[in-house]
Amino acid sequence: MGTISLEHSDRLYWLGRYTERFFTTIKALGRQFDKMIGTAHSYTDYLDCFGLPDIYSDNSDFIRSLLFDENSAHSAAYSLERAYDNGIVLREEISTDSLSFLQMAKDTLTKAGQSDNVRLALLPLEDIIYSFWGSINEHIYDDEIRNIIYIGKTLERLDLYIRMKYPFSIVEKEFIRLMKNLNRVPKGTPYRYSTKYLSDLVEILGTEEDYKRGADKAIDSLGHLFETAEVFV
Repeated sequence: MGTISLEHSDRLYWLGRYTERFFTTIKALGRQFDKMIGTAHSYTDYLDCFGLPDIYSDNSDFIRSLLFDENSAHSAAYSLERAYDNGIVLREEISTDSLSFLQMAKDTLTKAGQSDNVRLALLPLEDIIYSFWGSINEHIYDDEIRNIIYIGKTLERLDLYIRMKYPFSIVEKEFIRLMKNLNRVPKGTPYRYSTKYLSDLVEILGTEEDYKRGADKAIDSLGHLFETAEVFV
């Protein structure tokens, strides 16, 4: 693996996962704003996707908790904080410029939590995260470093898309992207994926019918694809 330690590899992987989790969560919650107009507890479908109980008093309580509660592992704020924590350790690998976009996202999310118009205040976040990924591509010259981050990114997106019951055509594209990233892993790296669970994914995501029948198993297989990637979460 050259100079990349297993610990740093794990942090790179989770940097990708948590940044994507934050991004996709923000977008998914943004769509909830429209559903909540004039409808009480309109977010139950979202909770069902993740097997979460309805512990919220109303729509506003749900949105604010899932956006801003850093103590909730299911919130956007929690994911962003974990991404930033990993980014701090990886500053030399990803560059200070890239890390600054995560700080900008944190500042923007904090201001949104204090705003009277939360939805409007959240709008810059999508561009900030796109800028983060652009900076990653601009400043990282080591293909292995970049690839581990993007493996985490694509795996997380695929996991969330399956949980949120995205159409097979979209899920299939993300799986193809994940496969391409996995195929770029250098042969000598100790940061290896499980061929057993990858084979399960290939079987489950082969057709739309298999996808509909085996979505839960696909989620489980994704969770075990990198057995070593559990220490620095």
